Amino acid sequence: MSFKLSLNDEKIKEFQTLTTIDAHTEGEPLRIILDGYPEVPGTNILAKRRCLQSELDHLRQVLMYEPRGHADMYGALLTEPTTEGSDFGILFMHNEGYSSMCGHGIIAAVTMAAEYANLEVLVGQRRTVGIDAPAGKITAYAERSESGELAVSFDNVESFVEVCDRKVHVPGFGELQYDIAYGGAYYAYVDADAIDVDCSPNNSEQLIQLGRSIKHAVMADYPLVHPTEEDLGFLYGTIFTSKKTDEEDSHSRHVCIFADGEVDRSPTGTGVSARIALLHHRGEVSSQERIKIESIIGSSMQVEIASQLDFEGKPAVIPRVFGTAFITGVNQFLIDSNDPLKHGFLIR
Repeated sequence: MSFKLSLNDEKIKEFQTLTTIDAHTEGEPLRIILDGYPEVPGTNILAKRRCLQSELDHLRQVLMYEPRGHADMYGALLTEPTTEGSDFGILFMHNEGYSSMCGHGIIAAVTMAAEYANLEVLVGQRRTVGIDAPAGKITAYAERSESGELAVSFDNVESFVEVCDRKVHVPGFGELQYDIAYGGAYYAYVDADAIDVDCSPNNSEQLIQLGRSIKHAVMADYPLVHPTEEDLGFLYGTIFTSKKTDEEDSHSRHVCIFADGEVDRSPTGTGVSARIALLHHRGEVSSQERIKIESIIGSSMQVEIASQLDFEGKPAVIPRVFGTAFITGVNQFLIDSNDPLKHGFLIR
């Protein structure tokens, strides 16, 4: 018989505690905070995001950084809704700070709420879920089949093309061509096949280094201003696209390098949203066409255009994104005030 530790519950109660449910969407992690945060003030979700940035960032570091997290960890804090008709608000976090929108996070949060919490989705029912995200109102759909299986999708915010076929010099690499499109966050899109860059896990080091260099070069070359919200006017990452896929029915592959060199294990929900806006703008995808886009690890999301509209003078689409999420654990993290590394650290 193996030796078993018996925890001293009274001693454990002495520490500050953060409780999470952990999941992944197509391989990309999401750590959803269940308990341990104070109430976040703010009359709207962007105000709450600013509060996290200025007042509670040490808790982001605790959960995203080592030793509890890692350089590619991703998290979400759910809040009370801030607009009429919404079910809850959501704030996203990562190794660098707080993103404006996250498609894999929406899919994971709705899945976890429906499968393991208090979001009831009956057999044969399709439930609409309103979510306040920093980029805007998200409409998600949770549908349970007659066999009990759950399918989750969401309609993203207005997604549009910012600029096409622009060239920039990237230090250490040379000149390359890029597009910028918005799908809840701004991305610079680069054709990896055209510059002979491999979009496989074996090439992650080059992808990270080049993705970061491209991001900084594009930021200097093309400053961004969002049409309605100053807080949303920033370049979130670089997405390498490739026609070299694992599955014949896949349209393409995405490798997204975002925040401070994070590698998205999924195709990126906001990334596929902006990409379908870009493809539609170029006439390469019809308004009725659903496409499958692979990730760096071969997992996939599907995306289609739910509707078209004008957004502040820009032709825009509402993308509908489909993906799957699974639970990986329920965790209770402790903060020892005497620990000199209590707020974590990162090594890339």
